[in-house]
Amino acid sequence: MKTGRLLASFCATVGLLAATGAQAQETYTLRFNHVLGPSEPFHEGFLAWAEAVNERTNGGLTIEVFHSAQLGVEEDIIEQIRQGANIGQNTDAARLGNYVPGIAVINGPYFVASKEEAFALTDLPVVEQWQQELADEHGLKVVCFDWVQGFRHFFTNKPIRTPEDLAGQRIRTPPAPIWQESIRALGAEPVAMAFGDVYPGLQQQAIDGAELVYPNITAGNLHEVLDYANETAHILLVNFQVVSSQWFNGLPEDYQTALVEECRAAGQETSQVIAEATEEAKQAVIEAGMEVVTDVDMEAFRQAGNAAYEALGLAEAVEEVRAQMGTN
Repeated sequence: MKTGRLLASFCATVGLLAATGAQAQETYTLRFNHVLGPSEPFHEGFLAWAEAVNERTNGGLTIEVFHSAQLGVEEDIIEQIRQGANIGQNTDAARLGNYVPGIAVINGPYFVASKEEAFALTDLPVVEQWQQELADEHGLKVVCFDWVQGFRHFFTNKPIRTPEDLAGQRIRTPPAPIWQESIRALGAEPVAMAFGDVYPGLQQQAIDGAELVYPNITAGNLHEVLDYANETAHILLVNFQVVSSQWFNGLPEDYQTALVEECRAAGQETSQVIAEATEEAKQAVIEAGMEVVTDVDMEAFRQAGNAAYEALGLAEAVEEVRAQMGTN
């Protein structure tokens, strides 16, 4: 009888300890924000990333994805991230260049020619150095940047074939210096404006056009207020997924690894989906009545784009990356 009571007491104690251990297992949540609509491939890619991380960590790390800037505008979110908030943001090297100037070249004019070249940037010593500086000095941990959104073109209400054709055109672009100087170097007047304001901005003639990727046009119904897709391919848009370095460093090591590795896998898969979706979006805007201008003087645009790097003092950074890539 006594033995039975002791056994029961022992089992109860073991059960209590197991329950206490389960309660002590800490879980983590990342609230991930992006400005794109729910119909865009990137949103599906972020959901796939979230699912993969959740499965790999057995529910220990959850990513909640918010589309259409539901958590706020990009620049404000980045500042919250720097303060240690458990928030992530899809952003670009142009905006990160506000903190570490050199990294902005990744979103500069005619910098890389393919998504494969963009993927290869990750392991370059100079790029690793920029990422470390972002994390250590500015609180921004780059999880990965294998999310290539395609080539940006000028979308306007007049045909554009040379940089001179952009003279006097007010073109919407994000507010970061590399974007502003790139558009200025290519011949237009840059206008900083949130993506969500582009459609009314065109309606109200606050801007004359925008430089975007094809899927942005269909997602935002911008073909309703724009006539020409001018294939300048002036920037290959490489997206960065950033979180707070303070928050990231507080994760268990295996969670950190899962977050990074699944980010890269989902990004590269989504980049391929984007490449296919770009062709579909291009056909959609043609069917909607937009005219595609392909006889663009690409050499003239490439030469013009170099002025952006010179203006921002980034010419040396461009040469350093290209030397390490072997694309000089």
